[in-house]
Amino acid sequence: VVRESLVICLTLTRLDCLKCRCSFGGRFYSLEDTWHPDLGEPFGVMHCVKCYCETQRGRKGKVLGKVSCKNVKRDCPEPSCDAPVLLPGQCCKTCPKGDVDRKQVEAMFDGFEYFQEKEKEDDLHKTYNDRSYLSSEDISPGESRTDFVAVLTGVTDSWLPSSSGVARARFSLTRTSLTFSITYQRIGRPSRVVFLDSDGNTAFEYKTPKGDSDMICGVWKNLPQSHVRQLQAEQLRVTMTTATGRREVIEGKIIKHRALFAETFSSTLTSEEEHSGMGGIAMLTLSDTENNLHFVLILQGLIQHRERDSPLVPIQVRLQYRQHVLREIHANVTAYDTDFAEVLTDLNSRELFWLSRGQLVITVETEVQDPRHISGFITGRKSCDTIQSVMSSGDALTPGKTGGVGSVQLVGASSEVMGLTIELKPRRRSKRSVLYDLTPEFDRPSGRAAGSWSRVEARHIHMLLQNELFINVATAHSQEGELRGQIKGLLYSGLEAPRHEIPVPLAGQFVAPPVLTSAGGHAWVSVDERCHLHYEIVVAGLSKADDLTVNAHLHGLAEIGELDERSTNHKRLLTGFYGSQAQGVLKDISVELLRHLDRGTAFIQVSTKVNTRGEIRGRVHVPNNCEFRTKGEVELAEFDDLFVRDPEELKKDPHTCFFETQHHAHGSLWTPNYNHCFTCSCQKRTVICDPVICPVLTCSRTIQPDDKCCPMCVERKNPKEMKTPERLDEHPEGCYFEGDQKMHAPGSTWHPFVPPFGYIKCALCTCKGATGEVHCEKVMCPGLTCSRPVRRSPSDCCKECPEEDNPPLEHADMMQADGTSHCKFGKNFYQNSDNWHPRVPLMGEMKCITCWCDVSITESQVPVRNKSLT
Repeated sequence: VVRESLVICLTLTRLDCLKCRCSFGGRFYSLEDTWHPDLGEPFGVMHCVKCYCETQRGRKGKVLGKVSCKNVKRDCPEPSCDAPVLLPGQCCKTCPKGDVDRKQVEAMFDGFEYFQEKEKEDDLHKTYNDRSYLSSEDISPGESRTDFVAVLTGVTDSWLPSSSGVARARFSLTRTSLTFSITYQRIGRPSRVVFLDSDGNTAFEYKTPKGDSDMICGVWKNLPQSHVRQLQAEQLRVTMTTATGRREVIEGKIIKHRALFAETFSSTLTSEEEHSGMGGIAMLTLSDTENNLHFVLILQGLIQHRERDSPLVPIQVRLQYRQHVLREIHANVTAYDTDFAEVLTDLNSRELFWLSRGQLVITVETEVQDPRHISGFITGRKSCDTIQSVMSSGDALTPGKTGGVGSVQLVGASSEVMGLTIELKPRRRSKRSVLYDLTPEFDRPSGRAAGSWSRVEARHIHMLLQNELFINVATAHSQEGELRGQIKGLLYSGLEAPRHEIPVPLAGQFVAPPVLTSAGGHAWVSVDERCHLHYEIVVAGLSKADDLTVNAHLHGLAEIGELDERSTNHKRLLTGFYGSQAQGVLKDISVELLRHLDRGTAFIQVSTKVNTRGEIRGRVHVPNNCEFRTKGEVELAEFDDLFVRDPEELKKDPHTCFFETQHHAHGSLWTPNYNHCFTCSCQKRTVICDPVICPVLTCSRTIQPDDKCCPMCVERKNPKEMKTPERLDEHPEGCYFEGDQKMHAPGSTWHPFVPPFGYIKCALCTCKGATGEVHCEKVMCPGLTCSRPVRRSPSDCCKECPEEDNPPLEHADMMQADGTSHCKFGKNFYQNSDNWHPRVPLMGEMKCITCWCDVSITESQVPVRNKSLT
């Protein structure tokens, strides 16, 4: 009971600490977050400046966040090569990729003694307890994933009976999230997974969904940097608790381990004793060229307390098929570090066959007076990841541009499909290594192949889980292969995108007009009960601009919209992405777009700098009934997990607002029925409604749309070309602004809405159009000549001179007050036609950027477009 109360208390404290964060450049950062500041065009991201959200306490002890930035260029290490290069998006010069990769690979295999093909005789019985795991971040700069593992066994130092359950948990740390795949045996379905910090406090709790599966999949999103550091230092623990029947608890420490890098087979080792509190895992892999089986054992509770006085404890490891012992190894382990590694050499064909069928058992037994043993079947490595492949013409053995794609469905091939095969990576382009022929299962009218590969070998399982297999599509025009794709795992994301269903193929043939591209892709899309769109997109072979520096490394833009080009096009920007994947949740969706998703007349499109109007596209059909729901039911809230959505629960929330016969959650925004030119927000039982403030327009001709509150500028056209003014929602593109949670037309300007302060007159935002970017900048107030300026209204941004205190101006003063002869940049004033290099704090003078003053409009350009600012 005390433990349950403590969890609740800590959870409330965590919610309150959402206020403890830093604001920088319109974005919010958690305490201890680090980032590179983005100063916008033309400066861009300052990669040599690192900002940090540090913790401070105010006078009353309140925790606050303060931003500190420093120049990190002086901390760059000295490159070891003769001709280092500065890569895009980096601050420090590094050695060319070939030199770096070679040195990293050599260093990596120096630490993997038991993965070598030839071991030294005196190393055969070495206890490989070094957990200096080289993550994929250390191996390839493009990867950003580190893996961890934990063995969970029963708690033995409690007065309660220990559990016989054993669980194996594998964790993958990305930039902001920790995904986990947990398998368990000899224990009921756990009701929750709890992560404990170094002090034993609850850091995160995950409630497991009900089901009969022996696997748990979850994501801990937005890890605080303090917990990331504890994870890297192996200071976090994980526990699982059952709710039904006898309450059981198992727990373990999260550690790094070098064997995770190459693991393709695994085993969970359990004991048949009741309340044993012992268990373990085996991580196994095959050699790349020989039939040698490498394995590492992590054991928990196998050594009893009375055996801890002995420096070495003898154990026996057996490889068995049914009751027959195939291999046997005798070794010694220490009582405080029971990890053990060994190699089983030259497995014969029968042993490899039993391995592929999951029929081999590994058993570990202590060779003492009262022996204890644990055992488990060896199977292929289990995880919550999805094995998939995107086939594109750019990845073919002879690359081309056909606009076709293949995933589980082939679309847009230039000619008839003649062959569909699973292959190895060819050592020579002219010599393919075919493992399995899928052509008999291929249905040409639908473009799909469905079947199973029943005679898969252990070597093939190993290569599949090492991402070393490919799918090749041969056509009449390209008999060696028109499309080709690597079969590889896609990390579990926790989104509600239905990976168990056939994804939407994305091809250049579906773009209007069709695009002959080397790229291809597929997407999983779903709409949840709150009418939020979940999407995951995987692409291959996307076009890149020749100059990656000007490109700013942005690989593509994902969009969603309608297929009917003749009607109103409600295209929305989903996300911009840098690699081969994009995923997320789109919460604010128009009723029209939801209707098109339901009817199957919507599309997902990926655009690049080379093909800005779309490079690949796919038709999306997501049945839903959101069209018939009220606006309040689908309204967006910024912190979705903190807001209660159920109407009955809303009534119970003490912070809920009641307005116009409806309950609104704290922090939510809506447009009231009584006047659509107001925006209302709920702030802890208080409804605040602000009138929409229209920006001052400088154009000569404006229109007032019937369904909008503010006038809009229109371009002056010839009378023959004049047509009926377009409605705002007829613009094919636009920007979504988080502040007012609304769409804005390309080129439109508005004052941002920031709850609970309302509309901010001192800032002006502009929609950049096709990119979906919103650019906000501070309003520049004109120079004043009076001694005591006043602010006529509390909401006004700029002060004005009182009418009685407005003396006649001299000619020079008039010119200065009107702002037509000088420019202000930072704290300096410049005359018309002056030019200068701007100075940026921490970086000094930016000599690659030139600014000039042109009739009170400060403009900037980068004269050397291909040169990095750093």
